[in-house]
Amino acid sequence: MMYLLLLLNIIFLVAGQTLWKIGLSGMDLEFTVHGVINMIINPYILGGLSIYSVATVIWFYILSKAELSVVYPIQSLCYVAAAVIALLIFKENIPPTRWFGIGLIVLGACFVSIK
Repeated sequence: MMYLLLLLNIIFLVAGQTLWKIGLSGMDLEFTVHGVINMIINPYILGGLSIYSVATVIWFYILSKAELSVVYPIQSLCYVAAAVIALLIFKENIPPTRWFGIGLIVLGACFVSIK
């Protein structure tokens, strides 16, 4: 059950980040009152915040039940999922060296999950 919650947490975190990236694309971000208000009322930003909030509640539950030294490294799979989203949705170029690093993250998460 804990790994299912971790997977759900990872999905929500990456979904929230993805919505933020979409919301900020094409936005001329200014650190003025008007600029911050425009950013906050953006539906993608609001959606990302909502999803991220749910992920945080799930994370609180996970932390209350599991060892931090296990679940936090496994949560690094967010980086893997974000790279896949960057490739598929944002058409980012991901060089082989980065894929190698992503593979190391997956390998590390596998090692951490072994009891």
